[in-house]
Amino acid sequence: MRFDAVLVLSFGGPERPEDVLPFLQNVVAGRDVPPARLEQVAAQYMRMGGRSPINDQNRALVAALGDALGRPVYWGNRNWEPYVEDVVAAMAADGVESAAVFVTSAYSSYSGCGQYLEDLARAARAAGAAAPRMVKLRPFFDHPGFVGPLAEGLVAADPGGAPVLMTAHSIPLSMARRCDYEAQLATTVSLVAGAAGVDPARCTLVYQSRSGPPSQPWLGPDIVEALPEDVPEVVVVPVGFVSDHMEVVHDLDVVAAEAAAARGLRLVRTPTPGTHPRFVQMVGELVDELESGSPPWPVPCRPGCCDLTLVPPDSGRPAPDAGAGLA
Repeated sequence: MRFDAVLVLSFGGPERPEDVLPFLQNVVAGRDVPPARLEQVAAQYMRMGGRSPINDQNRALVAALGDALGRPVYWGNRNWEPYVEDVVAAMAADGVESAAVFVTSAYSSYSGCGQYLEDLARAARAAGAAAPRMVKLRPFFDHPGFVGPLAEGLVAADPGGAPVLMTAHSIPLSMARRCDYEAQLATTVSLVAGAAGVDPARCTLVYQSRSGPPSQPWLGPDIVEALPEDVPEVVVVPVGFVSDHMEVVHDLDVVAAEAAAARGLRLVRTPTPGTHPRFVQMVGELVDELESGSPPWPVPCRPGCCDLTLVPPDSGRPAPDAGAGLA
């Protein structure tokens, strides 16, 4: 089948200072997050002028995809305007009957996959009988269109003999045990190192942006804890992210960079794929895979990976955006 349109589905972020707290309240809805924590995170946005980069980055991606795909490209968010429910309603009003959905997360996990499926189901219910048939594209952690731009950035950083930290968003261990997130990240690290001609033994997978209570174990080590000693330079490759949004800009360019500088360590951070032509081309290839009916991706997600019934029942609303943090 041929899809009428493509929907880019993302996390969302505030556009102006007065949006920050309402946006954060959307992110943590149903969870018992102390107001002081929201104020702390809000202050991080205010350091950036009260505006997340993510929406502008998604606008740029949508524009690039519109030029490349030859079909309408829509964009909706989970936590801020344009909300996915409104966009799906607009698609229905435009007569779209089917859409391939590109989620701006390369990996399998509840936060990065399952919850977006939940979003789509909710939006389809709201749109009623006119809702288009929507099918999510596969995780793309191993696709050359994702790996290639990351490797290109690593080559441009010219790491020489410097240690390389490849970083991704941490998630709770309880979530990680139910999905293939860690294994997929390990594959990406190996593929990026190989494509860049860097010895994998010099590359370490680290994590960032944890947001849960200290009593809850999350994937580690944290990038700040993993910064090396007694070397002049470290190269950081954000393999867990598709664009330079707040988690990249704040947690790497501010927090990790300041921690490195305090140790006399130069931190070189490579770019995310963003609107790299190969990344844009990849989305078209993923759509082609889906339309062909025989995608070449050889390894399916672990059974139950995105099953909402597997989310711990004692976490309020089921761990939504645990591992999502800022955007």
